[in-house]
Parts: sequence; C-alpha cells; structure tokens
Amino acid sequence: QVQLAESGGGLVQAGVSLRLSCAVYGRTYNIATMGWFRRTPGKEREFVAATGWTGGRTYYADNVKDRFIISRDNAKNSLSLQMDGLKPEDTAVYYCAAARYREARMISEYDYWGQGTQVTVSS
Repeated sequence: QVQLAESGGGLVQAGVSLRLSCAVYGRTYNIATMGWFRRTPGKEREFVAATGWTGGRTYYADNVKDRFIISRDNAKNSLSLQMDGLKPEDTAVYYCAAARYREARMISEYDYWGQGTQVTVSS
C-alpha cells in the first residue's frame, strides 16, 4: 500500500506562485509514476502533470506546461508542484497520485490518491 498526503494549498492572488508538496509513505518500490491532478466544482478531475518516480520524462497539461513544474525527491519520498503565474482558472482541489504504470497520465491508471489540497486564486 501507498499513502499520499498533500500540503501547501491556500488562497492567493493571481500572478503569484505557490508550491504544493506530497509526502509519500509505504511501498514506494511499487510506484512507477507520480502525478498531480485537479478538480474544479462541476468538472471532472483533470490531469495536471506527471513524472517517473525514479526518473524519466515529465508530462504537463497544455494549460499549465509553461507555468508549472513537477519535481520529486526520492531521498525524502516527496513530490512537488511549483506553480507560477497562477490564474483564477487554476482554482481547484489538487490531488497527488501514484501509479504502478509507467508514463501514466490517465486517471484510471493511478492506484493511489491523496485527500487533496485546495488552491484558490483570486483575481
């Protein structure tokens, strides 16, 4: 089993930066890909970014790829999402997720999920 715990959300103004963190516990050797997703009220959960847990490519959704950076620290068993130039449309609950599949980007490919952290961007 793998447990995930997000932190770092909050209320910020448009244009500023915010950094989300995800602590990873348990059987991390089962993990191939770590990702961030988000959900806005009334919408489906959507992919934000993903990275191989032990290296490899990173992937981004088109609407964040020039503003967000996903990174991992295997020594600390943590995942981060640096979010710059935040916009009101980035307002969502952000979820950290772990997959046993490589290069996973679809929700159905992820096995473990955190509880989420709220990010609210005011205009």
